[in-house]
Amino acid sequence: MDSYWYYESDEPHFLESCSLCRKTLSLNSDIFMYRGDMAFCSQECRQEQIESDELKAKTWKKTSLSSRSSLRKSSDSKDSVAGKTVRTETLVVA
Repeated sequence: MDSYWYYESDEPHFLESCSLCRKTLSLNSDIFMYRGDMAFCSQECRQEQIESDELKAKTWKKTSLSSRSSLRKSSDSKDSVAGKTVRTETLVVA
């Protein structure tokens, strides 16, 4: 058997195939890890995943800041009750 782990499950173990290209990982090959539970067959596959994750994070951050800014503008004009300002903000936890 040339895979790392065998157990009774429908899903393969994360060390059995590359997380990006799905190439089978064998006992005699190097494995490149990322974020603790993502295995890759090469530095190139690993780097492609890292760059993809960074782009997603930047996009999410821009979207989050943009929507927060537009929410703040719209709520500033109508969030007062009997002369008192009421703060309505969204808390995002990642």
